[in-house]
Amino acid sequence: MRVIGIDPGLRNLGWGVIEMEGPRLRHIANGTLHSEGTDLAQRLVALHAGLTEVIAAHRPEAAAVEQTFVNKDAVATLKLGQARGIALLVPAQAGLEIGEYAPNAVKKAVVGVGHAEKGQVQHMVRHQLPGVVFDSPDAADALAIAICHAHHLQSARRIGAAQLGRAALEITAGQARIRRARG
Repeated sequence: MRVIGIDPGLRNLGWGVIEMEGPRLRHIANGTLHSEGTDLAQRLVALHAGLTEVIAAHRPEAAAVEQTFVNKDAVATLKLGQARGIALLVPAQAGLEIGEYAPNAVKKAVVGVGHAEKGQVQHMVRHQLPGVVFDSPDAADALAIAICHAHHLQSARRIGAAQLGRAALEITAGQARIRRARG
């Protein structure tokens, strides 16, 4: 299964695509979309078009987006929220299910600690995706978001399989009780 991670930003939107093969992860591609100028609407259009192209080219089956954190600059937070809207809209338009993760959750999934430094995150992304070369720090963050989502998907599959196995055992036990009662 292919997963795209998206690190929203109005000037620099990082993206990274990985592939899950059982418990193994493999790097597919990463990059950074840039928007320039002062016209907010045109910058959002550029991000939308660029992310649409990325998804069409790499055909992910799932997406993950980092949640926005609120900082002291309300205007910057609102603008980041608009870029995040594009990061959610484009995968949704492609029919992808989208996971959303807080920055600390991404760090914890990739590094093991929720307050890891950027350098630690990049080191662990390189460790989990050998040979990867980042297009930018934003692309490295996007790959970390994709890895976080992949781990969550793998856990959900294991839980689902365990629940299915438990249900099958309960059905078998119930059938055995019915046979004994009839018999």
